[in-house]
Amino acid sequence: MKKTGFIILLLALFSAMSVSAQIRGNSISVDVVPDHQDWRYEVGQTAQFKIMITREHTLLNNVTIDYEAGPEMYPEVKKQGVVLKDGTLTLKGKMTKPGFYRVDVKAMIDGKEYKGACSAAFSPELLQPTTVMPQDFSEYWQRAVSEARQVPLNPTKRLLPERCTNDVNVYEVSFQNMKWNYRTYGILCVPVKEGRYPALLRVPGAGVRPYGGDIYTASQGAITLEIGIHGISVTMEQKVYDDVFNGALMNYWNWGMDNRDDSYYKRVIIGCLRALDYIEQYTPWNGQQLAVSGSSQGGFLSLATAGLDKRVTCYAPVHAALCDHTASLKGVACGWPHYFYWNKGKGQERQIETSRYYDGVNFARLITEQQKGWFSFGYNDDVVPPTTAWATYNIVKGPKEISPYQATWHFWHQEQWDEWENWLLRELGCKK
Repeated sequence: MKKTGFIILLLALFSAMSVSAQIRGNSISVDVVPDHQDWRYEVGQTAQFKIMITREHTLLNNVTIDYEAGPEMYPEVKKQGVVLKDGTLTLKGKMTKPGFYRVDVKAMIDGKEYKGACSAAFSPELLQPTTVMPQDFSEYWQRAVSEARQVPLNPTKRLLPERCTNDVNVYEVSFQNMKWNYRTYGILCVPVKEGRYPALLRVPGAGVRPYGGDIYTASQGAITLEIGIHGISVTMEQKVYDDVFNGALMNYWNWGMDNRDDSYYKRVIIGCLRALDYIEQYTPWNGQQLAVSGSSQGGFLSLATAGLDKRVTCYAPVHAALCDHTASLKGVACGWPHYFYWNKGKGQERQIETSRYYDGVNFARLITEQQKGWFSFGYNDDVVPPTTAWATYNIVKGPKEISPYQATWHFWHQEQWDEWENWLLRELGCKK
């Protein structure tokens, strides 16, 4: 019996181990490393890049690679079928004007493609955006917001008991946006303890999805409102959102680009500002600290919200998309969704003009000295080019901080997330 019990215990342990084990990372790695630790150079300097192909951190011999190198999104060198006898190759690159020099490498090993990249910054503090600010930009948006506010919020609020904690009450809320029955939905988290609190508006990246709400920040002593942008409930099954994204809302970011009043992003931006109205009127906000933050599309919406609404005291855009759309017209890396990159804007005069009303750069130009910003992005991001992220940062006149995480692509590193979270908590007065 004792022996049988011991065997059963061992089987249980092995079963638990197999369940808890997770698949992470790859055995094979393609690393591209610059010779400056901060990935930063001055215009005219030469950067040196070392390419290393490894398996289990050991160099692989006789690996065949393809690579491209040159200014970001505009490679000047393209090589295929290059054999690395010892698994390494050294390349050099330089820039004659501010920007990013990028090396992209692909290796095909055992029938699977592996890739790596490195984008080195050349005098990035000198980068300036290309987009022009329309003369009536501020007036246009002030009028749009004023017209929207003629529609009452008419809010709804539904407790989500399964998400509540001892410290935080969680609700799905909705409110009218810019037309009757044209609603914005979100997840509101409010500390249980009676009192007045700072508030954080969290704005979403591109796509269609449900939201869980920022319960953690609320547990630290702040009201949080995480909104969706598509006018549908944010608590449905994932399949609903997948179906909508691949059907009715496919490529929504391209909609209405022929006219500034028809752009899909008009209702989205107005919805962010009405979310601030909701926080002010229907939550125990303290009337002082008010933050907005998001990544990718949400980074753009953070800039738009802060630029248009001076109730915002701090904002944190992370790898902000939709910035400097017209850069590609001058042969410079442009922001997602790269509207004019493929055909260089030919026959798109109306779209070019409309894009200026929906460019994160022009909203950033409205940010004031009373609003504090924290910017973060990756140099290896191939969706939101660091060229546009740096240029947008440079145009802001108010107090600001920048914290690039060079090796990230279009994702977060854990340390980046932790820094972002701690910065917001300090600015909201929840943490010293």
